[in-house]
Amino acid sequence: MKSLNEIRRIKAEVEAELLKLPGVTGVDVGYKYVKGKKTNVLAIRVLVKEKKDVPEEEAVPREIRGVPTDVIERRFVLHSGQTDARGDNSTSA
Repeated sequence: MKSLNEIRRIKAEVEAELLKLPGVTGVDVGYKYVKGKKTNVLAIRVLVKEKKDVPEEEAVPREIRGVPTDVIERRFVLHSGQTDARGDNSTSA
């Protein structure tokens, strides 16, 4: 198994290419999940808007340079950063 530093280096080298794939919103390093359960396997995790079948040329490889990958469906919501008169940035009154 590769060290965390080796995995981070590989992730940095391939991140730009992975981000070009349709629907990819981010790339990180973390534990791989299988059927919703965390494993003890470190992986290059590819975050996507929606998990779905895609043509092979658009698919995330199962492994990159000997490091497993994990595709995780995750949507990111940007917050406005605006605050109300109390200085509270929550949306509830």
